[in-house]
Amino acid sequence: MPPQDTIPRSTGRAAARRLALLAASLIAPVARANEPIEPGRYAVEVRLELPHLDDATGRKTAELCLGAEPGAGNPGFAVLSDNNPLARCPVSNLRRDGSEITFEIACEGRNAASGSARYVLSPGAFRGRIAMRMGGKNMTMTEVQAGRRTGPCADPDR
Repeated sequence: MPPQDTIPRSTGRAAARRLALLAASLIAPVARANEPIEPGRYAVEVRLELPHLDDATGRKTAELCLGAEPGAGNPGFAVLSDNNPLARCPVSNLRRDGSEITFEIACEGRNAASGSARYVLSPGAFRGRIAMRMGGKNMTMTEVQAGRRTGPCADPDR
């Protein structure tokens, strides 16, 4: 007599169903990863990290209106810390890879400030880090942002 399978068929089917559900839950976020960020107003917690000065970092909350036009470039991410020259400088080399957006910021002129940004998007929220170099001053810092959607933008065109 051939050896019999010791696992009942109902247990095997249940395991197969659980495996299928697990696979579906892992695939679902990938399908959403290429969607643009949900447009609207975001409350953004901003923290400035300075090397070797853990207790002296600046913190604030800002509001940001983000757009969602696919292929339109930067949806509105910016340097938000106070008195920062990079807040007014142009963005370049914008790249989108799934739920991640990266870009460079460079001010004009000799010994000008520059930075590189990386944002990770999720439904109704984002996290970002902007590594900044303050030009000829040999000063570096990182702006850390965490935003969550709070509603529509006040401007109906956005």
